[in-house]
Amino acid sequence: MDDFKPIDLDGKTVFDHFFSQDPPQTSELTFTNLFMWRHRYRPLWCRWNDCLLIILRPLDGLPFGLPPVGLGDKGAALDVLSQHLDNLTHQVMTCRVGKDFVDRYVDPYQYEIAEDPDNSDYVYRAEDLINLPGNKYHSKKNHINKFMKDYEFEYRNLDLDLVHCCLNLQESWCEIKDCGESPALIAEDMAIYEALKNYEELDYKGGVVLVDAKVEAFGLGEMLNPDTAVIHVEKANPEIPGLYAVINQLFCKEVWSHAKYINREQDLGVEGLRKAKKSYYPHHMGEKFILRPKKA
Repeated sequence: MDDFKPIDLDGKTVFDHFFSQDPPQTSELTFTNLFMWRHRYRPLWCRWNDCLLIILRPLDGLPFGLPPVGLGDKGAALDVLSQHLDNLTHQVMTCRVGKDFVDRYVDPYQYEIAEDPDNSDYVYRAEDLINLPGNKYHSKKNHINKFMKDYEFEYRNLDLDLVHCCLNLQESWCEIKDCGESPALIAEDMAIYEALKNYEELDYKGGVVLVDAKVEAFGLGEMLNPDTAVIHVEKANPEIPGLYAVINQLFCKEVWSHAKYINREQDLGVEGLRKAKKSYYPHHMGEKFILRPKKA
């Protein structure tokens, strides 16, 4: 693994170069996402023949690759990635692979292709999340209207002065949700901390909702590709009814109205997340697959 190295801020320009040349479709493939989750997934990366190769080594699972990115021969890059993975684990997998990559670059005679619904992305029309049209969004509009009637609030775009306030909200959220009892919530708390702590170095944008002059909700996201924004984080004080619906709508309206689609990432097989994401009626699912080399 001498060719691979851990992700850090010094590598950001390399990732930005590859992602601008070959805009990704899946939510994992942004520098912000890989960097903020680096303590849990421990990414390694290298350049190979005009391709970016990425390996994740999760603390709670086997290493796996992400689909190669770049203008080089991605089919050959996938084979090289699989060879490197074989040095790490006997169960070689490339995961979070989008359908377009599978259709264009994967030889079904060489790779087993398995659907991965728990990691498929929920993709919405931006105008639907902003306007909440029709009867199907009736309950969302009711939650928002009641919040606006009951609370004095202000929306603001995130800036450096508000980052500390978002960190305070995340700390309070974790106390309410008892994050210390859940390894998943501990990892998420660390990821959000890393994103906010490195706000000036990363390229995401944020929005906050203040209630009685106190930050009670925030969202973080960025453009994934020219027509799609991806939302990395959305947090709200769970003791304020309707606030999640409010930050969802206002963040999309104020920051992402120019986007055609909003990718709100996957549900990870968690029933509560699945229900919440389905309640906004996705335009389509960004299907993902797991690739395993076939044995000779």
